[in-house]
Amino acid sequence: MNRNLTNSHLESSPADLLSNADSPARLLEELEIVPEQGSIFHQVLQQVLSAAPLVGMRREHQLMFAQPKNEIVVHFPVLMDDNRHRMFTGYRIQHNNSLGPYKGGLRFHPHVTLDQVKGLAMIMSLKCSLMRLPFGGAKGAVRCNPHELTRDERMRVTRRFCSAISNQIGPDYDIPGPGVGTDEQTMAWFADTLAQTTPEHGRQDVSRAVTGKPVELGGVPGRDRASAIGMVLVLEEMLPDFGMSLRGLRFSVLGYGKVGSWTARILQERGATLVAVMDDTGAVRNDRGIDARELAEHAHNFGGVRGFSTSHAVDRDAFMQAPVDLFIPAALESMIDADAATMIRAKVVAEAASLPTTPEGDEVLLQRGIEVLPSLLCNAGGLVASYFEWTMNKSSQQITATEMEQRLGQQMTDAARRVRLARHRFESDLRTAAICSALEQISRVHQLRGVFP
Repeated sequence: MNRNLTNSHLESSPADLLSNADSPARLLEELEIVPEQGSIFHQVLQQVLSAAPLVGMRREHQLMFAQPKNEIVVHFPVLMDDNRHRMFTGYRIQHNNSLGPYKGGLRFHPHVTLDQVKGLAMIMSLKCSLMRLPFGGAKGAVRCNPHELTRDERMRVTRRFCSAISNQIGPDYDIPGPGVGTDEQTMAWFADTLAQTTPEHGRQDVSRAVTGKPVELGGVPGRDRASAIGMVLVLEEMLPDFGMSLRGLRFSVLGYGKVGSWTARILQERGATLVAVMDDTGAVRNDRGIDARELAEHAHNFGGVRGFSTSHAVDRDAFMQAPVDLFIPAALESMIDADAATMIRAKVVAEAASLPTTPEGDEVLLQRGIEVLPSLLCNAGGLVASYFEWTMNKSSQQITATEMEQRLGQQMTDAARRVRLARHRFESDLRTAAICSALEQISRVHQLRGVFP
């Protein structure tokens, strides 16, 4: 196995760097971190520390990357529609900005935790690096259930959260975008609040301090389906490695929100057949095929896939066991545990959601010979579109939806090829390969910049 490609242009050789590297367990002990099962942050951290020696990442750089630079926690009151005030908790984790300004979405979810947001921020640092974007990783969240809030309450929560962290947001420092439970309307409220709370001399930069905005406010056309397009482009590039193609492909989707439904519709347009879908309302299956467009309309009108007329309702096990070529988890984290992994009957799992597979689930899939296309690569399309929006706002230029998709295609294809190359170089699974490719870039930048002072 040849390691001599890593950091070959820098002063120290990989062998020198590896000889100084501590084991992941020793580094965790030094950081006073006790790994906890089920912790998203600890899951990502252990994956990073296991991959870091493969690319010759220095010990001090591993320590720097292992913890966020800033952890911002705010508690704020919001006036509800019943004229009572309710307290909310919000987070903004700024993980690493060695490559550029912090970048990461905003999540509204009732069960979000600081630990979870830290893990997602670290993933964003890796994702930006893998895609070779000039951004560092961040993540924001508010602990709330957006489905239980009225539109006015969601607006007030968004505005109040923005005002609480506005001194940490800026077009060249930290750039939020949408995530789970938020959308372009959320980002419009966020941008407007930022404009109202920014000194007048800096207001001209506010438009590029937020991405995922409506097109009317400077958003990039096609942003709503960018994550799904990126996913499909990765599949087009990677599936031939496994003797597969999109035409004639049979697939199932776990989660039918923005990413899941758009992915299904685009795959259907390219000749694939959807046979099973599950979301938080239930599961439906039709082995002869489900019309992805009609299901998306039904889910929009009725709040989920349950009750879709041209399919039959099934339980979780029957959904998981549907015989397909491709299984797409597009819901939340940790949905594919060891139990679910034993039931999946697919040749390939493509992670459209962030971290949908637990370490135990990963091990089962690996033992069963099921290829896993990691979320680090598969769901980066929205991030890339946000980069296009940021540069478009910065230059005061416009791009069309067609231009966006063409540029997105090049970015996603290049990243997929980097992961494929890393897999051969490090003789690893695809998840480790993606992390190695990301860490190589970060390691080079850290070594070039040095450690202050």
